[in-house]
Amino acid sequence: AIAPELFARQGDPQKYTSVPELMANITSKTPDAQVMSDLDACVAWASAQGNDSNRLAITGFCWGGRISWLYSAHNPQLKAAVAWYGRLVGVANEFTPKHPMELTGNMMAPVLGLYGGLDTGIPLESVEAMEKALKQGSAAAKVSEIRVYDNAPHAFHADYRPSYRKEDAEDGWKQMQAWFKKSGL
Repeated sequence: AIAPELFARQGDPQKYTSVPELMANITSKTPDAQVMSDLDACVAWASAQGNDSNRLAITGFCWGGRISWLYSAHNPQLKAAVAWYGRLVGVANEFTPKHPMELTGNMMAPVLGLYGGLDTGIPLESVEAMEKALKQGSAAAKVSEIRVYDNAPHAFHADYRPSYRKEDAEDGWKQMQAWFKKSGL
């Protein structure tokens, strides 16, 4: 497993004391193209170390959940992805030109999306719209799935935050492991 520091060129995230500050100063200024390139570099590095790139998967939480969706439409080596409450839609800009909803036709690996039914930042309407878009997407999109935890808010897996929901987090983790196993990983 590799956990790359994808914000390194945008600054030190530890110097910000609130999520809104971090989002404004680091996350929103990290280009998707840079992230895709950095993830490709991680895959190349892991392969050079003797790891099996035929067993490539990705998972991410929040911003990383969105990135997991994007990577499924980027890297043909990817076998599976699990996106934990990653945004599905948004306003395009120079850093984030496309969002997961727009890329379902390009997906090369199936994605399991795990979402909270009480997430105020990712409305259920966008999750339901994504489910419909997946049915019209690529072969990988059509076998992708979304699971909604009805009574969970955003960040329900973050055990250091008040949003943590132990039962849903543990079930999501089991779902992720089963998804990867089903994908031959």
